[in-house]
Amino acid sequence: MTDRPKHRLSVTVTRRLPEPVETRLRELFDVTLNESDTPMDAATLGAAMKSADVLVPTLTDEIDQKLLAQAGERLKLIANYGAGFDHIDVETARRRGVLVTNTPGVLTEDTADMTMALILAVPRRLAEGVALIQSGEWGGWSPTALTGRRVTGKRLGILGMGRIGQAVARRARAFGMQVHYHNRRRLHGDIEAALEATYWESLDQMLARMDVVSVNCPHTPATYHLLNARRLKLLKPTAYLVNTARGEIVDENALTRMLVRGELAGAGLDVFERAPAVNPKLMAQPNVMLLPHMGSATEEGRIEMGEKVIINIKTFADGHRPPDQVLPSML
Repeated sequence: MTDRPKHRLSVTVTRRLPEPVETRLRELFDVTLNESDTPMDAATLGAAMKSADVLVPTLTDEIDQKLLAQAGERLKLIANYGAGFDHIDVETARRRGVLVTNTPGVLTEDTADMTMALILAVPRRLAEGVALIQSGEWGGWSPTALTGRRVTGKRLGILGMGRIGQAVARRARAFGMQVHYHNRRRLHGDIEAALEATYWESLDQMLARMDVVSVNCPHTPATYHLLNARRLKLLKPTAYLVNTARGEIVDENALTRMLVRGELAGAGLDVFERAPAVNPKLMAQPNVMLLPHMGSATEEGRIEMGEKVIINIKTFADGHRPPDQVLPSML
């Protein structure tokens, strides 16, 4: 266990958090808040890491090796506000004696809800329907207007069968979809049976046979562009792609080219490879539903994330290992 400060912990929070979370942080710690909610640049982050015992970053903060080299001796904990930690150089932090924690689990159901919403919305062409109404050009009901595809009976291929992937599977089964999955490790037989899920050891073979593919794996060096141009071309032209995980997992340029050429039926994306930038050609496609990374955006979920951050900091302050410490085996 790293040495912990003996004084009231100095905590710097990089973005605005829900009011109940900020209030509790003020009660417990000597906290510095980002009142403007403007993402911190590298210089501001570096300054914060020199003076704080604990940094509470979010996914908009790139905590890389260069930035960690600027950290002061006081910094002992990076309590990330979020489940993903691909924006933090965890290994460099570990070598510098800085613990890293995250907030897993609390966003599972919210993200799975949004994933299922996209799985339903894209084949049924909801975005096109909304656009038609808002344009004022809708002329009334027609037997052939905006006909989409039903999801009942279709094959759903889930890429990444962790907490969120399994929650998506439960929802998909309720809508009568056939659940298939590819994962780094096969699930226990009891879980497979409960989800009525079919495991594919070969990602390529699964992709070629699915009607809908949902990306639910974390972004790691191993999953960067896991769905590259070659793998995307394996998808059937009638298939749909949904991504609520991380934009970097999908080669966005290759996906855009396929959608423009009509080589894919549609896509539902809540995340982007170069967020907040979005490929203009992607935005121009009528069969694509784009959301501003709101998969986990519920008031309940955001507050629960903050509560986990506070528990991790408080546990560390009490001299114990935080419950949500990011371990090397998770990288």
